Amino acid sequence: MKLFLSSLLVFCLALFSGCIRSDGPGLVYFNVNGYTLLQDGSLHSFEAIAVRDGKVLMTGLSDELTGRYPEFYRIDGEGRTMLPGLIDAHAHVMGLGMRELDLDITGLTSLEQTLEIIAEFAETNTESEWIIGRGWNQVLWNGSDFPAATDLDQVVSDRPVYLTRIDGHAAWVNTLALEMAGIDRDTPDMQGGAILRDGNGEATGILVDATMSLVNNLIPERTDADFERALELALDQMTRHGITSVHDARTDPYEWALYKRFADSGRLHTRIYAMIAGAGEMFDEMAAEGPVLSYAGDLLSLRSVKISADGALGSRGAALLEDYHDEPGNRGLLFFDQEELNGMLMKGASAGFQMNVHAIGDAANRQLLNAYEWIENQLEDQHLLRHRVEHAQVVSLDDIPRFTELNLIASMQPTHATSDMNMAEQRVGPERIKGAYAWQTFLNQGTVIAAGSDFPVEHVNPFYGLYSAVTRQDFGGMPPGGWYSEHRMSRIEALRAFTLDAAFAAHQEVILGTLEPGKWADFIIIDRDYFEIDASEIWQTKVLETWMAGDMVYSRQ
Repeated sequence: MKLFLSSLLVFCLALFSGCIRSDGPGLVYFNVNGYTLLQDGSLHSFEAIAVRDGKVLMTGLSDELTGRYPEFYRIDGEGRTMLPGLIDAHAHVMGLGMRELDLDITGLTSLEQTLEIIAEFAETNTESEWIIGRGWNQVLWNGSDFPAATDLDQVVSDRPVYLTRIDGHAAWVNTLALEMAGIDRDTPDMQGGAILRDGNGEATGILVDATMSLVNNLIPERTDADFERALELALDQMTRHGITSVHDARTDPYEWALYKRFADSGRLHTRIYAMIAGAGEMFDEMAAEGPVLSYAGDLLSLRSVKISADGALGSRGAALLEDYHDEPGNRGLLFFDQEELNGMLMKGASAGFQMNVHAIGDAANRQLLNAYEWIENQLEDQHLLRHRVEHAQVVSLDDIPRFTELNLIASMQPTHATSDMNMAEQRVGPERIKGAYAWQTFLNQGTVIAAGSDFPVEHVNPFYGLYSAVTRQDFGGMPPGGWYSEHRMSRIEALRAFTLDAAFAAHQEVILGTLEPGKWADFIIIDRDYFEIDASEIWQTKVLETWMAGDMVYSRQ
């Protein structure tokens, strides 16, 4: 008997698991305005999709598929738009969830407002031994100066405070935290890190990159319940925004075990492509049995390694070939020398792992390209591992062609461009900016761009990323025409970066990224036509449903 599902019954699916599942007789979702890229990159439109055993059987016309599969359950899409599930190619899953548990000071536009929110949080959370939070960005404040420990002391002096900058590459702490860590004028900087100091040489309360650990290591460990709740919150955020797969940049052994428990118990509603956190002891433990190509029906994989070569532009930790334009004498921070970086890449690549290395400044990108070139000369068939440069944010124009020569993937985050456009040129000046966020320069030479958000650095919503990629404007449409508009992506290029090419960057283009026969039926229903609406509306797109492997994992209704 044919079962026709109204939108009301679709809502029931979200409440009662098992109404329609991929292990049933099958599903035809018809009367949709469907789009998918094909493996060759061309755009294909369709009216209906047939799914069985969690995978796509075919797409086509509504009458064709309902007639061909009369025994399948049916859902009337009521003309709404269907896209492949979106893939975030660079993010921090547990960071997203933990931010939901901690103090969130993202987007605040003044020091005074930030201190007010911190004070309110401290008053509400009197039982907390530490005040932990994330999201401050001094660039949004008048004057753009870094805050100080003395600012925090005005609102919280009885407990240590540790607040991570929006980019995760600097911490703002109060005086008590400095004292607990033993940080004073005689405390030296560390390789890959800096303690900001005042004119008298005293620590100001800002710790950049490696020096963050001096205080961070004192924070009490999270409980198992905290981690489970954080993962639940992160998964909820991803599914409600249409993310069906995420590349988790720096996964430790505890998190990997947690992901596996969620997968085994049917609670993992977003696929996770995990990157081992570094090439040290964690790598030795997690890579002992070699790459994990697939776990629990392609819910998880562990075949890559994440390393960071430098810091971030906003905190002036990104390593530059020449001085910062707005801070002469400072060239940022390289975390390793060339030999050390070469050795880490050799360790991972020789074990068969894809290497994904954070490089933001042009000096870090050059050092990394040199390391990849060295690896290419030492080991055979490195192109098969599809090594990546995470961010590739500011790259010398002389070095960009090397991405193609070395078969490297550029893992880039479109919202970084629109978030940084208010300070990037101040940091690097008018010449170096020509190689910054240079998407079309990479695309025109044939480099694959895998797009992501870097959440919680940026918002989890991938439609913000699609909007930034297509317009290079803020939500108010500024600047007119877009910031360095010659690097705007077409809508197809942007969608490809968040689907097919993101899947390619994870060795998963055969199973994910498009709605072609044999691939997992990961798709979303949205409230407007991505290809027909005015570009200014893209960021306002709402996800109505998210489906993974033929099962609905989120409904907005």
